[in-house]
Amino acid sequence: MSLRCLVTGATGYLGGRLVPELLAAGHTVRCLARTPGKLAGRPWAPRAELVRGDVTDAASVRAALENIDVAYYLVHSLGKGRHFEETDRGAARVFAEQARDAGVRRLVYAGALTPAGVPERDLSPHLRSRAEVGRIFLDSGVPAAVLRAAVVIGSGSASFEMLRQLSERLPAMVTPRWVRTRVQPVAVRDMLAVLTGSARLPADVNRTFDIGGPDVVTYHTMMRRYAVHARLRRRLIVPVPVLSPWLSSLWVGLVTPLPGPLARPLVESLRHEVVCRERDIEEYVPMPPGGFLGLDDALKAALRRVGESEPEPEPEGAGAGPSPRPGASAGPLPSDPPWAGGSIYTDRRERTVEATPEALWRVVEGIGGENGWYSSPVAWAVRGWLDSLVVGGGLRRGRRDAARLRTGDGLDFWRVEALEPERLLRLRGEMRVPGTAWLELRVDRDEHGRTVYRQRALFHPRGLAGHVYWWAVSPFHAWVFGGMVRNIASTAQAEG
Repeated sequence: MSLRCLVTGATGYLGGRLVPELLAAGHTVRCLARTPGKLAGRPWAPRAELVRGDVTDAASVRAALENIDVAYYLVHSLGKGRHFEETDRGAARVFAEQARDAGVRRLVYAGALTPAGVPERDLSPHLRSRAEVGRIFLDSGVPAAVLRAAVVIGSGSASFEMLRQLSERLPAMVTPRWVRTRVQPVAVRDMLAVLTGSARLPADVNRTFDIGGPDVVTYHTMMRRYAVHARLRRRLIVPVPVLSPWLSSLWVGLVTPLPGPLARPLVESLRHEVVCRERDIEEYVPMPPGGFLGLDDALKAALRRVGESEPEPEPEGAGAGPSPRPGASAGPLPSDPPWAGGSIYTDRRERTVEATPEALWRVVEGIGGENGWYSSPVAWAVRGWLDSLVVGGGLRRGRRDAARLRTGDGLDFWRVEALEPERLLRLRGEMRVPGTAWLELRVDRDEHGRTVYRQRALFHPRGLAGHVYWWAVSPFHAWVFGGMVRNIASTAQAEG
């Protein structure tokens, strides 16, 4: 039976991934957002109803809950100021009251796992607020499922991004003692399966559920295992007792791009051990094939991103959809915060070309080998020599055919990863660098019908050495990549 679902927080991490899962399960979905325009570009947007509103505004909440069977509450004020507990409390009360008055049959809330035996008053503000919101829903008169999870492993999850950034940027760390705290992480794929399945819970179920994967580990272990799957060198982690939660939150804010107001309450929560005390959800909700993913598989899924198939997509053409494989929901989305998904450095250039698209494409497809790279021959020769020096392929390989390329061809120290005739050539670097590099050459038309050449160089750094490498070579990009754009355009104009 199809259910009518309301999703709050659809512009956020879990909400943006949950909507397509609910649609794939055959439900109808309405999304409540303060700025519905942020959702308009998602591939699933035409199949969902987008309404404007705020969870603190009773009138807009009441209108959004009209004729709704299941309401998902996936919003919180973490990172939005010192008074987030008060804001969360007021919003939860508004939502609970309006859901009861509208006749909603089920509330589903993604909360936070809390430690056993710790009084609520002694919890960190973050965990205390999550527990309070869950209690408000359980006391609302509407059957509620409060799903309490610890660290969600997936690109874009704040806890995972903190783990990622610390592991990638610091080959050696003096860390607070919370790295020894035990935690039970869960893969985002599995969290989404539980959220989706909770829509059909029996009407008499009104309780909390602890949600966690099969592995109980420390943050120290998670950073070590992340380094293994991200192909980083073994991390040296030295815990010390002198860093208070406040000092360590400043340290996290300095080392990572996470916003300070978000990092501080998260770090304060890390002093608590959060391990599941029950797994009753498995009695109510169908589990994913093979059960919940272990930590290693969850990390692999979260890292199945730009290095596995193609560079990070342009925002216009990407987004969430039904998960066709484990990990499809774990990778980055253009809607994720700018600090999420790991670092991708980009050099982006474009130029209008007084030539036909066909003439421009002939130049693009003929790049490399004897034809050269339409930039400083000395710079490319030096780069090829340096690559040979570290046992790379250098420029010796050339190309198979002087005029035509096909997917998989070797091209000097690049490999043709994607080829769309007369439109796109994407090259993946095979030079020896601390990361993964792509060079993307695109033939387009602008709104006036003019031919446009667009060029992107992308680099996904691996570890601190990758960041250092990018910043060391970036001063030369205007010379190398800027020269490519100018010379490719002028050659196409001369020939076309």
